[in-house]
Amino acid sequence: MGKKRHSFLSTQFITAAISTTLVLVLLGIIVLFVITAQNLSNYVRENINVSVLISDEMDSLKIAKMGEALKKAPYAKSVEYISKEDALVEEIKAQGVDPTEFIGMNPYTASFEIKINAAHANPDSINAAVKELKGNSDVVDVIYSKDLIKSVNDNIRKVSIILLIIAALFTYISFALINNTVRLTIFSKRFIINTMKLVGASWNFIRRPFLAQAFTLGVASAIIADALIIGGLYWLHTFEPQIQAVIDLQAIIIVTAAVFTFGIIITFLCTFFSLNKYLRMSSNELYYI
Repeated sequence: MGKKRHSFLSTQFITAAISTTLVLVLLGIIVLFVITAQNLSNYVRENINVSVLISDEMDSLKIAKMGEALKKAPYAKSVEYISKEDALVEEIKAQGVDPTEFIGMNPYTASFEIKINAAHANPDSINAAVKELKGNSDVVDVIYSKDLIKSVNDNIRKVSIILLIIAALFTYISFALINNTVRLTIFSKRFIINTMKLVGASWNFIRRPFLAQAFTLGVASAIIADALIIGGLYWLHTFEPQIQAVIDLQAIIIVTAAVFTFGIIITFLCTFFSLNKYLRMSSNELYYI
């Protein structure tokens, strides 16, 4: 009889752990999407390029000083100097034609290519930076795509709102699914709980083994869910190494920590509240639910 009961409890625990693990994996994926969306928006913004065309009369010393000044600018993520000769080589590779053969000179201008810092990748900040750059007498022109910047910011804002709504919805669904799993487990033991009440056991005494099992369930499910998520991300990285530009180590740590925390808190709280429901019921009420 003891073996049968132990087997039943083990099977029940395993079933609950599988259900909880799957829900935590879903929740982890949602958290990952939210974090990845932020990293992706930063990645897109930091690839917005501003070309600062400089005068041919600048010597190497002035060019070096300007380069250092640009690197220290708050709006600059990275700065690359492209000489007239480098610009010509790049265009010949891109177009397959050497313009010097037709016009007898190099028509291109040396420039600094600036990747904008994500925090400054908005029209107001970039316009202020461009105004400052154009105030330099050695700057011939500043070229950037106004429409691209506006489009990127508008699209990122829309996607962020949609993702937050989806994240909130799936968080609620995840909580509801785990809550139902725990409630079914407690429901099957409602008569045992009532018997313990009848023999004089205190509510805290009755709660203790259930909460301990809930804690174990949360920890076990969270560890397995984290392992599945990390395994999936590792496979994704081997398939597409460039994914690390969006899903970095910090994102993985946040996701696994969130899954672990949610796994313990949700199972613990759901068990606590479900127990209280049956602890308040009389013996007769248990037969009508």
